[in-house]
Amino acid sequence: MFKLTNKSVVITGGGSGIGKAMSILFAKQGANVHIVELNAEAATETVNQIIADGGKADNYTCDVSDQQQVIAALGMIEKIDILINNAGIAHIGRADNTSEADFDRIYNVNIKGVYNCLFAAIPLMKANNGGVILNTASIAAHVGITDRFAYSTSKGAIHAMTLSVARDYLHDNIRCNSISPARVHTPFVDGFIAKNYAGQEAEIFEKLSKTQPIGRMGKSEEVAALALYLCSDEAGFITGCDYPIDGGFITLNN
Repeated sequence: MFKLTNKSVVITGGGSGIGKAMSILFAKQGANVHIVELNAEAATETVNQIIADGGKADNYTCDVSDQQQVIAALGMIEKIDILINNAGIAHIGRADNTSEADFDRIYNVNIKGVYNCLFAAIPLMKANNGGVILNTASIAAHVGITDRFAYSTSKGAIHAMTLSVARDYLHDNIRCNSISPARVHTPFVDGFIAKNYAGQEAEIFEKLSKTQPIGRMGKSEEVAALALYLCSDEAGFITGCDYPIDGGFITLNN
């Protein structure tokens, strides 16, 4: 089950964190993984790890907010069976203290970046008689998160875009779903805590972990496992859905 033998998979932001876990797992399941990543060093490291483990992978240095770069990168890939829109950035702030520049930056990467990849990939999928799209949203698309105005806006857009794409391409044999993680323990989280709470790392990590009712942060590998299912043939009856993977955050945190 959940084999992706000879499937061509594009993963944006596949060089680190959740994207890296997806890249490694999908390659283990037989996919030819194409990592589209701004950080060339991180992407190369992930590709080398996959190849060392006997998998197939390559990488394309690309800023997803630049449509021409995206079209060029995806145009070099012969076919796309699966597209995972995972690249994204975070921001802390409320509506009245988020600068226009910061709002535009979040929009350009988290919203326009996904649009750019959809714009480039969907014609290729239609020509290939279908495909699967998975977008990384967030619990911030479903519940109010303090000091996450721009980020929540962007992830709400991802949720809406997922529904729109799922509806529009039903008859092109293209499925589209999204996943909504809560806090997942990645190098980004460690860096954020170290930068903003120097000397309190252990205390803050514990506090953030406990915001999930299950009592801990998620693991990148757990999110990758859900992504694998949703992109596999076994999930062929699923489209237009969002799947929280949140340790009970949305439904039990009250």
